Amino acid sequence: MADYLVDFPGLGIFDLPINRTVVSFELFGRHISIYWYGVIIALAFLLCIFLSMRQAKQFGMTSNQIADYYLLIIPLGMLGARLYYVVFQRDTVGLSLKDIFDTRSGGLAFYGGVIGGILAIIIIAKIKRHKLSRIFDFFAVYLPLGQAIGRWGNFFNQEAFGINTNLPWGMYSNGTEAYIRSLSGVERNLLPTLDPSQPVHPTFLYEFIANLLIFVILLQVRKRAKRPFTTMATYFLLYGSVRFLVEGLRTDPLYIAGTDFRVSQVLSAVMIAGSLVFLLVSSFIKQRHPEREVTVAIPVAGANETDKAVVSSETEVELEEAEVELKETEVELEEAEETEDIGGAAEEDSESDLTAVTAVADTAEGDQTAEDDKADENDQTDDDKPLD
Repeated sequence: MADYLVDFPGLGIFDLPINRTVVSFELFGRHISIYWYGVIIALAFLLCIFLSMRQAKQFGMTSNQIADYYLLIIPLGMLGARLYYVVFQRDTVGLSLKDIFDTRSGGLAFYGGVIGGILAIIIIAKIKRHKLSRIFDFFAVYLPLGQAIGRWGNFFNQEAFGINTNLPWGMYSNGTEAYIRSLSGVERNLLPTLDPSQPVHPTFLYEFIANLLIFVILLQVRKRAKRPFTTMATYFLLYGSVRFLVEGLRTDPLYIAGTDFRVSQVLSAVMIAGSLVFLLVSSFIKQRHPEREVTVAIPVAGANETDKAVVSSETEVELEEAEVELKETEVELEEAEETEDIGGAAEEDSESDLTAVTAVADTAEGDQTAEDDKADENDQTDDDKPLD
């Protein structure tokens, strides 16, 4: 029997069976269930790893380096997502280790995962002495893609939905109704108009579509960006804007203790403001000091397979200048070789040329002397003439 029967009344879809589990079985006397939520998150990570490894070489990185980053991003990201949720739900979630790591009933916050992933990148970049701006700009592209896929886990759990709506794609299920009816007095006061029997906003779908668009945009930004951290700042701006709007619709937000401020909306507003300031200042510096413009995300020709493959943008400029100087030196060497090959003939020709030049010079000198003598005679003749 299905866990949920999902309806999209405006689209003519009714009683769509949805199960939370992929498969359940007994192993050594214990019942084990594999949930769609976990499978989808794993698929999201695998796709991001696959794409980043394929594109690593053109950005001066290797597959091994990508693997090293993900080995820490995955555990710290998951830990950060859970701790973030526990901190802001400490009234309903126990603080024992068992409760903290029990995610079977939900409780992963995306922003916590981002914070954990950022920490992981900083640690690995420091160990490998990689330039943070290049690493952040590289990985920022895959963040919305992974999140877009992961949001379908919310659908299978029938969670992270919004308030009531009359739009054609409004969603209803026994899961949405049960959750709304379970809201406590405080939560109900914050959302007084909720009707458990009416369709709600499928906010997971909104974020899925928006994050796919952000992914496509960031691919172009990373390809053309010429200032450090531009790709990452663009992600913060775009996703912060999307999340600020979507969070305002959701029925399960995390609140700042003692207030009715939604944590994710506050954080999204900070992301929007910070990224706008950064992009504006970066643009101003670019206009005022165009000579400072450097390419951040550009393929490094001949990148080797060591950790030194990731180089700073300043080093890339130096490499380009060195390549130009090398080409000029090669041209000079080729000209020198040609000169050496015809050296003997050149010496003979130079002697005859010197004689010819000397003769021409003597002739010219003689002609000049004759002209001077003639000019003197004319001047003397003029002097002998009487004045009028």
